[in-house]
Amino acid sequence: MRLAACLLLMIAAAHPAYAADAQKIAQAIPAIDRLFADFQVDSHAPGLVYGIVADGRLVHVKGLGVQDLVHKRPVTPDSLFRIASMTKAFTALSILKLREEGKLSLDDLAETYVPEMRGWTYPTKDSPRIRIRDLLTHSAGLVDDNPWGDRQTPLPEADFTHMLQQGVPFSSAPGSHYEYSNFGFALLGRIVAAVSGQPYRRYVEQTLLTPLGMTSSGYEVGEWPLDRRAIGYRWEEGRWKAEPTMRDGAFGAMGGLQTSANDYARWLAFLLSAWPARDDPDAGPVPRAAVRMLAEGSNFVTVAQRNGVSGPSACRQATAYGFGMRVAQDCDLGLTLAHGGGYPGYGSHVMLMPDHGVGIFVFTNRTYTGGAGPAWDAAMVLQKAGALVERVLAVSPLLADGYAAAGRIYAAGDVGVSRDRLAMNFLMDNDMDSWRKKLAALKDEVGACRIDAPIKASGNLSGSFTWACEKGRVAGSILLAPTRGAQIQELKLAVKAP
Repeated sequence: MRLAACLLLMIAAAHPAYAADAQKIAQAIPAIDRLFADFQVDSHAPGLVYGIVADGRLVHVKGLGVQDLVHKRPVTPDSLFRIASMTKAFTALSILKLREEGKLSLDDLAETYVPEMRGWTYPTKDSPRIRIRDLLTHSAGLVDDNPWGDRQTPLPEADFTHMLQQGVPFSSAPGSHYEYSNFGFALLGRIVAAVSGQPYRRYVEQTLLTPLGMTSSGYEVGEWPLDRRAIGYRWEEGRWKAEPTMRDGAFGAMGGLQTSANDYARWLAFLLSAWPARDDPDAGPVPRAAVRMLAEGSNFVTVAQRNGVSGPSACRQATAYGFGMRVAQDCDLGLTLAHGGGYPGYGSHVMLMPDHGVGIFVFTNRTYTGGAGPAWDAAMVLQKAGALVERVLAVSPLLADGYAAAGRIYAAGDVGVSRDRLAMNFLMDNDMDSWRKKLAALKDEVGACRIDAPIKASGNLSGSFTWACEKGRVAGSILLAPTRGAQIQELKLAVKAP
């Protein structure tokens, strides 16, 4: 426990300055509490817990309702819920950890580690054989199996082996499109076990859960006292019915993890600490670069509506399935990673905003009641409250040098004053005389400018800026070349509209 606590302190110390306003988050909490309270009542969920992680810690957590309908134990941040398919991120990161250690490649054939797959009959003669990457991104040609897959959690390993030996029908040729497969993630669990030499659950517990201090999390629910567990129910014919408790088995890798809000917040803090890329020491159980791979979406990009009440009026998201996470670019929230969890007796949802270092999650103990709507609505409450602040990238020395050259060019009205800072294409695209005329026209319109304004970096070699001038403003951008000296390959200057 002391080692885990020390590791968490190291991770927290390595966190960059997060782009979130703690005071504005606190001001938004009452409105967010109402969102989840209304959802708990309207959805007939016996109990619910939700949390907000920001600045590397759990800044707000709240339990609503009860863990069970017999003893009426209230939901607390330590109540244990099964999080269903949100387990898939743990499986994906286990694969990525093994990859980092050089024990497998994402382009390895899955049958290398699951020999029972070698005799499978593929749907077409030109079908490629399934790679590990295909399983991670749900593009292995296996059929969507949510109703069936959820009930397979306790399947004995021997029965799974027999199923694999018999072969499975394909929905499509591997690598041709996205189709969600719990079966595919069960195969990934089998691969983790084969490569690591220990059962899947033990590998996750030892390499991810224990180092992160998630001591209340695991796969075999019977290992925890009943009075800590949120009992799962379904709402049917106007009343609650208890769902059977499923033991850990061959399909645990697709959705069997049980955790608490306090534990899960540690997981989210760890994931969010991977952004942005930086020079700090890696303190986590998996390198930051591997964590960021969760956001590498497949090639099967779709356009989707944002969850929640703002969805119909918001601009559409470009979204794809990454590695155990759905990845989307949202016009208001930036990069998002999200996943729902639906399971007999439970529902859950998580959404991360790595650009802002903020994550929101919700667990319920009602079948397939995930809470995606209020989770995303809560994110929009934070956004509208100004709590999500754009992270400012540091200006690299190369960019600062290029920007200074751009200022000298404008002040002199001649690109020749920074000739040594121009890439070979610069004067081929617009010659010296053209630049003199353009700069003269700009100066006639706006006059002299304050060229010492800060530049906003969009990367180490690019950025944008606005200069205040005597008679207006100039908007500009600069792009440096991929050369040793990183000379200016493009400079754009234009009058900025009021």
